[in-house]
Amino acid sequence: MSMPTLFVSHGAPTFALEPGDAGRQLRTAAADLLTPRAILIASPHWMSNRLLLTTSANPETIHDFGGFPEALYELRYPAPGAPECARRAIELLDAAGFPADEEPTRGLDHGAWVPLMHLFPDATIPVVQISLRPRESAGYFFDLGRALEPLCRDGVLIIGSGSMTHNLYEFRGPRETVEPYVTAFTTWIANTLAAGDVEALLDYRRRAPHAERAHPTDEHLVPLMFALGAAGEGATIRRFAEQDVRYGMLAMDSYAFGM
Repeated sequence: MSMPTLFVSHGAPTFALEPGDAGRQLRTAAADLLTPRAILIASPHWMSNRLLLTTSANPETIHDFGGFPEALYELRYPAPGAPECARRAIELLDAAGFPADEEPTRGLDHGAWVPLMHLFPDATIPVVQISLRPRESAGYFFDLGRALEPLCRDGVLIIGSGSMTHNLYEFRGPRETVEPYVTAFTTWIANTLAAGDVEALLDYRRRAPHAERAHPTDEHLVPLMFALGAAGEGATIRRFAEQDVRYGMLAMDSYAFGM
């Protein structure tokens, strides 16, 4: 079976406790999927100079944040690992010119387990996390995903976890009014994806309105390029949760490619 790929906005860690519209729509999307053989997920909260993939049989739940409600630190996502899937991914990456290694001790950071709690709350599907390299271009991450496309045909669900907008410098607590730049940026992304204009998407820094404000740094958007690349050419596009914007500036849009 061939699986689609997903880009999910994981927002703040409190998304685990406050699913809102985004969490509900992710759960609905997962219900439309065939059960994956395994999940391979990329998160901006694990960066390394060399690509690494988790090979632990029982990855721990990492609470890589501070200053949040105690209930958040009590959450666990006890999914098994998938070391054989990780090793197959390493083979594909090496063959495509992306050297990668095993990481046998690391668990799942909140960029991975928080959205997975909404997608697959039973935590029974094996999970592999892949690190991301800092300072690489959007095109690099698109090509990285493309190298892993064969996994989709083997029943592996590839997920890029990030955030459709991510400017925490502007965090001011709860707000009902959505910043206009957020709407302009997310609309441009949606229209560019719908047009199939990959070149423009990978050049979003120059072409998208308010790109620098929406993403002062790239790491929360490049998982979108990763998921799109892994989907292969001509994949259908389905958008979720475009109305869910947290704190007036944290857009929770998610996408399925090839669903």
